[in-house]
Amino acid sequence: MKYLEFGLGQKETILLLHGGGLSWWSFRKVVELLQTEYHILLPILDGHAGSDRPFTTIEENATEIISFIDRHLGGSITMIGGLSLGAQILLEMLSQRNDLCRYALVESAMVIPSKLTHAMIEPVFGSFYGLIKNRAFAKLQFRSLRMDPGLFEEYFRDTCRIPKKDMIAFLKANTSYALKPALQNCRADVRVVVGGREPKEMLRSAALIHGSLPESVMEIKEGLFHGEYSINHPEQYAAELRDMLSRRKQR
Repeated sequence: MKYLEFGLGQKETILLLHGGGLSWWSFRKVVELLQTEYHILLPILDGHAGSDRPFTTIEENATEIISFIDRHLGGSITMIGGLSLGAQILLEMLSQRNDLCRYALVESAMVIPSKLTHAMIEPVFGSFYGLIKNRAFAKLQFRSLRMDPGLFEEYFRDTCRIPKKDMIAFLKANTSYALKPALQNCRADVRVVVGGREPKEMLRSAALIHGSLPESVMEIKEGLFHGEYSINHPEQYAAELRDMLSRRKQR
């Protein structure tokens, strides 16, 4: 796994985990807002454009990042945020190490496995994989994701660079992930956020995560679709991270 770092002169570290099929650039505006205050660490998840190894499992990605934190950051950091696949990896990290971070922001994590969707990914997606390199098709797909239009070129470039095997692997992992019982031992202060216009399964997943972490805070971001919060509203996202940290200082 490769890592990009910003704000190297800052003492407290915030690690942000991008969604499936995206990369570090989906957090670029958040980084620009926070890098003069915090050390920002952005992993490029396995199997994605620019990574150095194939995607295996959510569990192995989590273990790999924990090992990096152990080797380079003394075994714990201030905050971790994750979106979608990145949020699933974050939950797995919190399950594997209950004192890994002081704060966590879990955005749009699916934790209700879908056997039907999982089974359909390889035959259906495999048939349409070639279209991802078609610019017109990519624009249609990109618009369906409701991301900042300014991110299209990077989205198209990196999507074309993701091997078919890896894309199928992380999509299947995304549709089969379930919460681990060990998550309830997490010591971090956790916020769970989800868009109000996301599918019902995503809203139910947010409630399940909140239920597994009774001390957590859950918020439905009204009017937002999947992934819109951190990607399309970086000012609000960065402000929420600051708010979590400022509450620590007030204690």
